[in-house]
Amino acid sequence: MKRYILFAAALLASAVSPAGAQVNGALSEARVVPVNGRLGGAYLQFDKSSATLSGQLRMSFYPNFDFGFQGGLSRIDLGHNTRTSVRLGGDFRGQVATQGPAFPVNVSLGAAIGVESADNFTILSVGPQVVISRSLDSSGKWIGYGGASLLLSRFEVGTARDTDTSFPVRAGMEFRPTPDLRLVAELQVAVSDEVRDDRSFTFGVLFPF
Repeated sequence: MKRYILFAAALLASAVSPAGAQVNGALSEARVVPVNGRLGGAYLQFDKSSATLSGQLRMSFYPNFDFGFQGGLSRIDLGHNTRTSVRLGGDFRGQVATQGPAFPVNVSLGAAIGVESADNFTILSVGPQVVISRSLDSSGKWIGYGGASLLLSRFEVGTARDTDTSFPVRAGMEFRPTPDLRLVAELQVAVSDEVRDDRSFTFGVLFPF
């Protein structure tokens, strides 16, 4: 238990100088939602220049495959003024490996698209993503995960218009105190991103139903 507490403390410490917007994605571990299952989520995200409140709905109609929709509002500090933006997105993923005696981790592959829009401020991003996760205890209450995406973004900020390619990576932890409640903390680092901040920290609550 001590190592899990230390790991969570390290994530929180990394968020002291956070930044960086999470492009819409699963915001959870690599295991997909079971067939005919649903997963709701609410998230609060912080980075150097914005704070975001968002929600998610995930569903599955086919074994080892799920998809999700995300949406929320963000308050952005652009230096000379602040604006409220709308974030919308969707993603899909398929689970290609499951943790067990023959393989040490869960792996899912998919893709995500997201758009953030405000007055004279628009970012559209799309690209593939991979997530890897592993249960850290025998009861399955603590789950560590990591992921990466390759994103192509088209942005318009004021009069500037350009295309950017970035490689956001993330690490997170899920705690499941009950089967109907999950708590998640995630740190994302945006590598080679000209628009978003370098790091962001997200805290979320997930509800299977």
